[in-house]
Amino acid sequence: MKISVDNQEAFSLSEIQKKVIQNDIPSSYFEEDMKRRLYFILNHKFEESFKRLKNEWEPKLKALGVQSIPLDDEAFASLVFSRPEYKDRQSRDLEIASIMPK
Repeated sequence: MKISVDNQEAFSLSEIQKKVIQNDIPSSYFEEDMKRRLYFILNHKFEESFKRLKNEWEPKLKALGVQSIPLDDEAFASLVFSRPEYKDRQSRDLEIASIMPK
């Protein structure tokens, strides 16, 4: 079993690894169960990341005088990402590294 992201293999299970898992999960449910687990992990990461983004940015947007804040998750994230003050994790880390004494 191979898991791909943007058409690049990200992870694979050997036949032995699959059989080990199928010792606990019926083989007839194996693929469905693996897809469900991947969905859960990635969706959970999105949900937790979104909570942190919203908790950080709702007060900032209000303080910046934004009058209308979308209720839709993707629209809210798009609003935040369009702000000139927004920096993603890598940009924030690089900024911190640049001001830290060496």
